Amino acid sequence: MRVGLIVDSACDLPYEFSRKHDLFILPVTAVIDGQTYTDEHDPVRTQEFYQSGLLQKGHQAETRAYTAEQIHDLFMEKIVTQFDLAICETVTKTRSLIFQNATEAMNSVLSNYQKARDAAGREGRFFMRVIDSKQIFAGQGLLAAHTLSLIDQKLSKNALRHEVETFTDKIYTCVIPRDLHYIRERARRRGDKSVSALVAFLGKALNITPVIFGQGADGLPAVKTRSFDMAVEKVMNYAAARVEAGLLTPYVSLSCGLTWTEIEDLPGLNRLRDACERNGVELLLSQMGITSSIYVGPGSLCLALAAEPHSFSEFQ
Repeated sequence: MRVGLIVDSACDLPYEFSRKHDLFILPVTAVIDGQTYTDEHDPVRTQEFYQSGLLQKGHQAETRAYTAEQIHDLFMEKIVTQFDLAICETVTKTRSLIFQNATEAMNSVLSNYQKARDAAGREGRFFMRVIDSKQIFAGQGLLAAHTLSLIDQKLSKNALRHEVETFTDKIYTCVIPRDLHYIRERARRRGDKSVSALVAFLGKALNITPVIFGQGADGLPAVKTRSFDMAVEKVMNYAAARVEAGLLTPYVSLSCGLTWTEIEDLPGLNRLRDACERNGVELLLSQMGITSSIYVGPGSLCLALAAEPHSFSEFQ
């Protein structure tokens, strides 16, 4: 049985890792200053966006999920004809319509896949599951990496689904937003009140950079610092200490809305690299995708790992 893993464009992973494991990327549409772009995690296009300045303040940017019809067509053409079982992991359904649209597309596909498989010479039945990752960005990337390791274990389709859905609640995410006002305005346009105007005001008035920490997309300020570099240092210290204490999967996922030169200069990054190397953990370091950067703001950072219950302050 050939198993395929599908993730959407909000999932941040190194390009080479995604290509090596043949991940299928479900695109997201980005609309910037009225121009429409398709985010397919092309590293060249992503780098062009960072260099163009289109992701900076002053540009009207938003993301739009593919419709159920568009996703249905992609599944029928690319997934049904190549795999016997497909797992589709989407960005948390509390932040996007992708889960809803992918589920609708899946139901249609499961009722109409036979002709496409016959035409492709693919024998046997086709199975599919759409799973709410409950994650964003690097958290999605971590779940995808862990799912690939589960697929390698040749689990049954029901066992695989159970393991993935159970694991989502064990992922902890740190987000450092570069501009709280950017997030507030994006949230306001989506009707999301999770970032208040007061927090945004304090961030501007006092030059506060918070570290948002929690399980999956449900995070709260764990610490407030006076600079981005100070916040990064605290996150790197946390991650290195948590790696030393032990993880539930041998990956740390880190995505940054920065150029590669800026990423390599992040304070504490080499300390985290050393901790990962000592403990047999793979650091999945990536440039934040277009979709992620539009959502949380250019210059931001997201780190995810899976561990037993803990607080951020325990590892400072």
